[in-house]
Amino acid sequence: MTIQSATKMNLSAGLASVIVAGLLVALKLWALGETGALSVAASLADSAMDLMVSLGAMAAIFYAARPPDEDHVFGHSSAEDLAALGQSLFILISAGVITWAAVRRLITAQPERLTAEGSGIVAMVLSILLTLALIGWQTRVARRTGNKVVKADRLHYLGDLLPNLGAIASLWASSRFGLIQIDSVMALAAAGMLAIGALKIGRSAWDALMDRTADPEIIEGIATLARNWPGVHGFHDLKTRMAGSKVFVHLHIELDGDLSLREAHDIGAGLRRTILLAYPQADVIIHKDVAKR
Repeated sequence: MTIQSATKMNLSAGLASVIVAGLLVALKLWALGETGALSVAASLADSAMDLMVSLGAMAAIFYAARPPDEDHVFGHSSAEDLAALGQSLFILISAGVITWAAVRRLITAQPERLTAEGSGIVAMVLSILLTLALIGWQTRVARRTGNKVVKADRLHYLGDLLPNLGAIASLWASSRFGLIQIDSVMALAAAGMLAIGALKIGRSAWDALMDRTADPEIIEGIATLARNWPGVHGFHDLKTRMAGSKVFVHLHIELDGDLSLREAHDIGAGLRRTILLAYPQADVIIHKDVAKR
């Protein structure tokens, strides 16, 4: 996949996220007015936060796609990591709010009764269908581009599914049996899942901002290509670092000292093209050294 096509896919995922988040906010706002359910209110607050985060994520994807300039000679891909780190913090806050609301309702002696449960259930089912459609597209984009912002945004909406199901369960149990505490337990489970996922995304973004090396599988794959490339007698100082979804690679290859400059260049250029074919998200610099006799 080319950088241009990856950028288009990332932007399409960001735009889809913003559109779906806007629709979910409107839908859940209507459902809250109809039912007065706390579970719907919590889900509405989460979707409103998702909308704000999705807008920020789309801006980060757009900024990260800008080409290098005089002030950012290595590009702007670190914006992805900054956005992902911010998103992880928002997710942790969201998880905390959900936990607080759930615990508060569990310890309340006489929680408020719910109304118009059927309308609320219809609204939440539509929310789930919209969310599943968005997650499907985000999953495809994340697998093809490796974009951390899309992955973090996808986590938002995965986390939304359980509270939505909890809201449906709560509305159904309230309508059928008069029970209104079930979704508190579901909300606590969702908050735990959100927190774990947020910590994982945040750690990955932090590692990238601290110039952590690429995945060991990528490093070994590049080393294998260099080791087996015709004309290369050895290599050393293979260094990598992550910035957003981009992998920066520096590699020294050892060549026959009697080669002409053109021959040495062709060997290095061929190896670089092969590495880029295997890892399109890479930015590769290869230095040529004379092999020891």
